[in-house]
Amino acid sequence: MTRWARVLTVAATGAATLAALSLAPTAASAAAPRTASAQASVPSALSNHLPLERLVFSRPVLAAELPALALSPALPTAWRQIAPNAVQAVATEVLAPGVTYRVPTPSGVTCTTRCTFTGVRDTSVAVGTDLVWEDQLLAQLGYLPVTFTPAAPQATPSAAVAGVFTWAYPALPAALRAQWAVGSDNVVLEGALMAFQLQSGLPTTGQADPATWADLVQAANAGTVDPHPYDYVYVSMALPETLTLYVGGRATFHTLVNTGIPVSPTAPGTYPVYLRYLSQTMSGTNPDGSHYSDPGIPDVSYFHGGDALHGFIRASYGFPQSLGCVEMPFAAAKTVYPHTPIGTLVTVAS
Repeated sequence: MTRWARVLTVAATGAATLAALSLAPTAASAAAPRTASAQASVPSALSNHLPLERLVFSRPVLAAELPALALSPALPTAWRQIAPNAVQAVATEVLAPGVTYRVPTPSGVTCTTRCTFTGVRDTSVAVGTDLVWEDQLLAQLGYLPVTFTPAAPQATPSAAVAGVFTWAYPALPAALRAQWAVGSDNVVLEGALMAFQLQSGLPTTGQADPATWADLVQAANAGTVDPHPYDYVYVSMALPETLTLYVGGRATFHTLVNTGIPVSPTAPGTYPVYLRYLSQTMSGTNPDGSHYSDPGIPDVSYFHGGDALHGFIRASYGFPQSLGCVEMPFAAAKTVYPHTPIGTLVTVAS
């Protein structure tokens, strides 16, 4: 919740009283500029649901006489009267999350025929991420394992509206479903955004920066949905250790795997794949201090630090043998790899 620097207590008055008390000049006082001090309040994060700025003056001032609030980068705004001596500025276009604006904050106003601000200083404020809107767009585009049904017609497909989110894949493990909720910053949302960024040729940060938002809105308006099914990998460390691959929300492949030994365990949790190699030389240090270098490790998908899904030749599978990775037979790794693009979620369950 955004906190304002001041709390305004507003007493309602009639329009005639406001006009009479306004700093706007009368015929008799046209040559005499009148001034008022101003106390400006700006939210800690900008939002489409909140004013951009509130001004409380030392005497009544008409919103209609004030100059436009000139933000940088430019954004259309309008002043609204909320009390005889108080106004607030609102955006007349949708704010793009992640953008930082410089908001002018005056310390006073001088009025003759029109009013001008005095003692203006800029305050830099970023637009907060609208997680519900992000959920809506990614659900509409098929990157989340949920669907979105708008409660009312949308002016454009990308318009943020109230609606109903529904889990799309009942066959996916409950462990995944429990990690997603509307309007929360969670790993399911992060993975979906990374998958979208990959498809859009953007850095796969999992963060909704301005470039990502612009592409999300464009994709929603164009109806450019995810061309891939929703993939998911579930690794069980219960003996015998197994991996289950879900494609389009259904289990399509199972294999025995090896996870990390007790001195170098695989971390339980759910993580998005963030880096991949068709083949890689893996090197490092063994628990006894010796070094290893294994060339030609195939079908590598990193999901948590140095932990990755990959092929590895062992005499047997189904119990801890690795240094943290999830190892599987070469043939199994070749089956799994096409379904683990960046953003794919991997759950390791103890």
